[in-house]
Amino acid sequence: MLTWGAFRSDQPELAEAGRALFYQFGVGLAFLSTVRDDGGPRLHPMCPIVVNDHLYAFIMPSPKRADLLRDGRYAMHCFPPANNEDAFYITGRAEHRNDDAELRERVARLFFQERGADAPPPQSAHDELFEFLIASCLLTRTKGHGDWAPHHTTWHASHSA
Repeated sequence: MLTWGAFRSDQPELAEAGRALFYQFGVGLAFLSTVRDDGGPRLHPMCPIVVNDHLYAFIMPSPKRADLLRDGRYAMHCFPPANNEDAFYITGRAEHRNDDAELRERVARLFFQERGADAPPPQSAHDELFEFLIASCLLTRTKGHGDWAPHHTTWHASHSA
């Protein structure tokens, strides 16, 4: 599995397209799928952030966070664009990074700056930081809604040098 920076070094076009789709609304937005304790899927919107070649997210106290702490496997999918059916999807493993206070502070500062805030809201103190390592991705490009011939590009970390 690769960090965002290693993924970008290995697959610069895929990483740039993925970042653009995650940030298409000005801030990082995606759907995060986790594995419930009964093995079923759980899906929620969330806010990823790319900082210094790493893909992070703060996860609030929730079943989703419990899933990541118990079983770090995830899938992340961009929000749908308004004018086409382009998509970016990654899978991998989330690693808990909350124990590094300096990292947490740096990521939090940038996360809230992206959203025009000078300081985090008080309830964010309960959020925990995770890094999302990447094992595979799928990029879909379309010519608009209803495109019968979308172009799919897949990549797997196990196939990279």
